[in-house]
Amino acid sequence: MSTAARYDAIVVGGGHNGLVAAAYLARAGWSVLVLERRPVLGGAAVSEQVFPGVDVRLSAYSYLVSLLPDRVVTDLALPITLLDRTVASYTPLRRGGAATGLLVERDEGPETAASFRALTGSDAEFAGWQRFYGRLTTLAEDLAPTLTGPLPSEAALLARLRDPDIWRDLRERPLADVVADHLTDDEVRGIALTDGLIGTFADVHAADGLAGRCFLYHLVGNGTGRWRVPVGGMGAVSGALADAARARGAALLTRAEVTAVETRADGVTVHWTDADGTAHAADAGHLVCGAAPAVLDELLGTAPAPRPSGSQLKVNMVLRRLPGLRSGADPRRVFSGTVHVDEAAGQLDAAYAQAAAGQLPEVVPFEVYCHSLTDPSIVGDTGLHTLTLFGLHTPAELYAADPVGTRAEAVQRVLAQLDAHLTEPLADCLATDGDGRPCLQASSPLDVEASLAMPGGHIFHGDLSWPVAPDPAAVGTWGVATAHPRVVAASSGGTVRGGAVSGLGGFAAAQHLLGGH
Repeated sequence: MSTAARYDAIVVGGGHNGLVAAAYLARAGWSVLVLERRPVLGGAAVSEQVFPGVDVRLSAYSYLVSLLPDRVVTDLALPITLLDRTVASYTPLRRGGAATGLLVERDEGPETAASFRALTGSDAEFAGWQRFYGRLTTLAEDLAPTLTGPLPSEAALLARLRDPDIWRDLRERPLADVVADHLTDDEVRGIALTDGLIGTFADVHAADGLAGRCFLYHLVGNGTGRWRVPVGGMGAVSGALADAARARGAALLTRAEVTAVETRADGVTVHWTDADGTAHAADAGHLVCGAAPAVLDELLGTAPAPRPSGSQLKVNMVLRRLPGLRSGADPRRVFSGTVHVDEAAGQLDAAYAQAAAGQLPEVVPFEVYCHSLTDPSIVGDTGLHTLTLFGLHTPAELYAADPVGTRAEAVQRVLAQLDAHLTEPLADCLATDGDGRPCLQASSPLDVEASLAMPGGHIFHGDLSWPVAPDPAAVGTWGVATAHPRVVAASSGGTVRGGAVSGLGGFAAAQHLLGGH
């Protein structure tokens, strides 16, 4: 593809936020060039045939959608379908020497109430659960509409909240204390706490807000907080965004690695190399950075901010069959939701303490999902199933001395922990690829950094922020400004609002440039 000498905007990074920004700007008539380092667009929101000879397209990195505003889908006429899971979660347990489990339906009914009663011995815990999540639903309904407008002051946000105390609690108190106000059972508390620890290495007993911010973003998407499965995998979402940008005239280049950015009063010059190593340059009135803030610092030649550190273990698998559960629960129901394994509050605390001391947790807390139960299209007629495992409290620093060995040890531990709840070893259920190898791919934060150029392998590009103006000067802005007037941020870690596959950073960057209100 030939490129013009000058554009209204050049977008660095063709991840989902960069594509959202490009689509909105092109829709407004701007000339836009998107430069993506990898051979495919979408960043972490991609679908890949991970295992040779196995016709299954996995959401290799990000895997569920909640925060993408319905407004963005409507504005850009995105032909995507997001499916609810009928089961919210299942937690396999042993109580009194017997295998059991806690089932939480997506729409909680008598079966969920009975499951809580059987586990805890009364209806009190379920009542506390309903009260807690009822308050969070009210918060989500009130907060979600503000995410696609200019940043409010905290006072203005509080004025619109029907239950401002739950916001203040999350903002000012340790997440563990907020959860303990409503729940007493260690296992049940842990299920709630995990939403504050996804990709975030945080002490839930600290009042630093780190876990609280992560928790908030996981509960407010579109006013419901529901995490949905995109039909066709995450690549279908990024593909729709790319098509929307391209249809409106944006130029999208892959295998284009940006090497430097020069800024001046009237715009920027962006330098990049293509797959052949040939150098290119183009001018633009503005730069939209969909890459992490640390990457932008490198491109501008400025002193980099402290590098973030990711904290997750991601394991992609393809199964010949679903394993049975020792509790006797139907695996097709169990694995269609989020399966919490060894995520009781006490286990989360122990794992954090060990990881903070520089040790791989003896018991790694993790979650498991089978998306092919909700969206069979990703496996076609193969008869196979996907299985995604996401581990917590495994920060990047733990892998530094021995990346391969530590990753292998972490995988061995989580599989053994999962096997304790299954009627057969999970290894016996794994499909094999065209070379006869088990279909299992594991990624540490270091692997994510190597593949996606996300500093520290942090899935949010950095710690999340509270979705309000951080100071009086930011009230009414879009939270995307940088030190350079012609450069705006679009990535999760570079914007005030963002995180997960939300498009909020790209949306805000476009609104900032277009003068949106």
